Amino acid sequence: MSKQILVTGGAGYIGSHCVLALIKQGYKVVIFDNFSTGHKTTAETLMQYGDVSLYEGDLLEYTSLNEVFKSFDIDAVIHFAAFSQVAESVKNPQKYYINNVCGTVNLLKSMLENGVKKIVFSSTAATYGEPRYTPIDENHPQNPINPYGQTKLTIEKIMDDYDKAYDLRSVRLRYFNVAGADSEGRVGEWHEPETHLIPNILKSTFVGGKTFEMYGTDYNTKDGTCVRDYINVEDLADAHILALEYLNKGGETNFFNLGTNDGNSVKDVFRTCEIVTGKKIDLRTCPRRDGDPAVLVADNTKARRILHWQPKRDLTQSIQTAYDWEKKTYKSFLDV
Repeated sequence: MSKQILVTGGAGYIGSHCVLALIKQGYKVVIFDNFSTGHKTTAETLMQYGDVSLYEGDLLEYTSLNEVFKSFDIDAVIHFAAFSQVAESVKNPQKYYINNVCGTVNLLKSMLENGVKKIVFSSTAATYGEPRYTPIDENHPQNPINPYGQTKLTIEKIMDDYDKAYDLRSVRLRYFNVAGADSEGRVGEWHEPETHLIPNILKSTFVGGKTFEMYGTDYNTKDGTCVRDYINVEDLADAHILALEYLNKGGETNFFNLGTNDGNSVKDVFRTCEIVTGKKIDLRTCPRRDGDPAVLVADNTKARRILHWQPKRDLTQSIQTAYDWEKKTYKSFLDV
């Protein structure tokens, strides 16, 4: 297996876990990252564990991007590089359309120029918008309600056109809420600023004094709080390897939901964080927020059937690995 897999955004949260999964399966990897949200330290860590090369560059700089394909023997691409903050996308949609859409068009152009015809794309459940039913399967209408989701859907449509015109085959993986960290503690979630609920809860246990707000306790759910589908990041990485192998075996362009087919409520998340950390989390209940669906859960039947993917880890395991990672990084911060 001499050819290499190009992983754009490979120094980011999900990308770095995918690189570890590729290494485990014996793949050679080239990380392409501009480190706007990923971290050079993460890439350097990954390079210690396998045949990993690093190329610092930006998808918007076509010459730099094309140089990667000229310098390495790329067989396929796994594409994570994107801005992904929903609130920011609403405030500054231009940033998202230029980076996410134009950057991906550059990537596809360079792939075609260099004869690379397989790509696994990091899409999102945000392409579905407000749920009309749940669990959400792949037949659910795609009607994004924010620019971030629109950029991902636009890219999916572009990939359909490239498949028909150029035989460039893609697998689009639409994930729900991602959680957890590498079970060996090599990489984990590292955003600046951190906007995700679980890492923020865990970080608060080191410093104390933070009260979290829980919006809505009167939903039609098991405990009155919103239910979300938390997929473990290592399970997610495994799905990318299976998608790559699907394309390697001649699989046609396709798309899959990645979730657990189950959900955990907001109360479940806080309760599990308290159990894992052994610390009390201060909570204040607030009225519902506009636009928060009661339940967002994936139907992952198609991924199970075609990719033979099976999520293996539950919420407690995700929060435990996330907590181990936060403890490690917090200790590193104190030792500086």
